[in-house]
Amino acid sequence: MVLADNHSIFRASLRQLLSVPPRTIKEVYSVDVGTGFQVVGEAGTGEETVRIVESVQPDLLLLDLSMPRMSGLEALGELKSHTDRMRTVLLAATIDRPQLLTAVQLGVRGLILKNATTEVLFDAIVSVLAGQYFLGRELITDFMETVRPLIDSSRAQGGKLAFGLTPREREVLALVAGGCANKEIARQCAVSEETVKHHLTRIFGKVARLAKWPRHSTRFPPSDRAPGARSIVVRRPGTFG
Repeated sequence: MVLADNHSIFRASLRQLLSVPPRTIKEVYSVDVGTGFQVVGEAGTGEETVRIVESVQPDLLLLDLSMPRMSGLEALGELKSHTDRMRTVLLAATIDRPQLLTAVQLGVRGLILKNATTEVLFDAIVSVLAGQYFLGRELITDFMETVRPLIDSSRAQGGKLAFGLTPREREVLALVAGGCANKEIARQCAVSEETVKHHLTRIFGKVARLAKWPRHSTRFPPSDRAPGARSIVVRRPGTFG
């Protein structure tokens, strides 16, 4: 795994957190991280991120959105040849909707805010390494608003959402688009809030995989990569080298 952030203290904290024994992580945070993680590189700028990723070829990049001179998204854009194999979790203090769209377009698999809990960070990493998508709870509303044009366009063309969504996922998406909070959605659907979160994460993945608009469209962009930013490269033990 590679870590990329221009704040050395933040990188050091991440490195220490990721070095905690898997058994301890499970006991303290209730997240099964398997055999754990190995940080094989660190970067403090976008340019360093590109160089280190190309050198060590990690399976995971923890990428900071905001870095000097070359942003995280710009750096990721320079790593297009690596994104089919490498998965990226984007970390951001704040992220606006255009950046959210660009990140998904560029193939970012996980999106979380830096004020998220440690459990959320571990959940995001484990989910992304398992081939899934992960969207932090605080970003769900903005994400759903960015895909609202897709919803409206789909309805105008016959009332069906063209993303392979299940009936329950369509129901959840409609409630989110209507402004309902997770708790209210859970009540109306007679499920737990955790189940609602699971549905939203699956919706995010399906839309991210299937959106096919031109790169510079004002609609949901289509790429399989996200432009650069600070990054952290992390590998599971036994996969490095």
